[in-house]
Amino acid sequence: MNILIIGSGAREHAFCWKLKESNKAKDIFVAPGNSGTAKIASNLSIDVLNFKALKNSILNLSINLVIVGPEIPLIEGIVDFINSDIELTSVLVVGPSKAGAMLEGSKDFSKEFMFNHNIPTAKYKSFNCDNLDKGLAYLDTIPPPYVLKADGPAAGKGVLIIDNLKDAKNELINMLKNNKFGASGHNVVIEEFLDGIELSCFVLTDGKSYKILPYAKDYKRIGEGDKGLNTGGMGAVSPVPFASKEFLSKVEERIIKPTIEGLKLDNLPYKGFVFIGLIMVNNEPYVIEYNVRMGDPETQVVLPRVKTDFLELMISTAKGSLSECDMEIIEETYSNIVMVAGGYPENYEKGNVITGIPEDTENTIIFHAGTKSINNDVLTNGGRVLSIVSKGQDHNEAISKSYKVVEKINYKDKNYRKDIGFDL
Repeated sequence: MNILIIGSGAREHAFCWKLKESNKAKDIFVAPGNSGTAKIASNLSIDVLNFKALKNSILNLSINLVIVGPEIPLIEGIVDFINSDIELTSVLVVGPSKAGAMLEGSKDFSKEFMFNHNIPTAKYKSFNCDNLDKGLAYLDTIPPPYVLKADGPAAGKGVLIIDNLKDAKNELINMLKNNKFGASGHNVVIEEFLDGIELSCFVLTDGKSYKILPYAKDYKRIGEGDKGLNTGGMGAVSPVPFASKEFLSKVEERIIKPTIEGLKLDNLPYKGFVFIGLIMVNNEPYVIEYNVRMGDPETQVVLPRVKTDFLELMISTAKGSLSECDMEIIEETYSNIVMVAGGYPENYEKGNVITGIPEDTENTIIFHAGTKSINNDVLTNGGRVLSIVSKGQDHNEAISKSYKVVEKINYKDKNYRKDIGFDL
């Protein structure tokens, strides 16, 4: 089977790595990919939002299965395009429809979905430029901290948590009037602040049945102790030590089941991953947000724990036969330390030579994100550069192994959090 993976990050490198284990995988292509995917697959230099060019590649390379990594192509309707094109009718695709992708494409849409289906989440109100005055007045009526979310996708950086009322009002103005997050911030959701500890839930669904993938805990802020700006993710661990069987049972009954049922009731075609960002408040689960794809950096610690043939799971999802598959999870712990460019998540340099990248071993895997190859050199090519993923008997051992590898890798202004797992 010939497979095309859409995306260029460490998540897509992890997809490649996992799919290579299957004896059903023939040729794997990644569009556009990175220097890591280039070593185990074939990179395609095409614009994945140019659906006509994408179609030509699918036909020319005899692609049988397309797996969509990032959210933007899903929100733009890539799945609908493939499914509706008469020349692509035999091509399987993993990812939600454009309608289903609105769970991530609009915070307001997803909050309304949760309230309609009685899924526990924070109270909220939405505002735009036309009712900015009402938004400012609403901030006066709620206690701090103030949670402001850009309605549209913002690469994990569109959430602001602010303690000071004056600062919160200024940021609301910046988002709605001064274009802080571009079109993504032209509507803003103001949420009740929930005080707890976060974790990530990943569900694979064919629109009818579902499988729960391993849970993970990620770390979004750039600075130690969860301080500073939000990023796409600075590290992750799986499994989650504080998530008891009792708690996870509540997640399935109160959140996962009504979510899958809600997709059916609302006629939102969905064959792919549902990423549920959770928060545990007094041992009760609440949904922070939905994403409509696998998370990054979590994918890199989730997929190594899936013992079942991953390609079989993808085929069954696309064909609508997921209920016929069994899924086996291994117990080992995996950690991911994300190495980033200096200055990220704000301004950063590209094109710096990376040295000291070791070969993968039984205990440590290097997944590339923002990298590219020129001649024999690997260069930085993005904000998040590498994911250093290690296996251990518990999170302390796994994290320690990853940090030992991080110390060996060098490039100008390298940065990483030195406290991943501090709260476990």
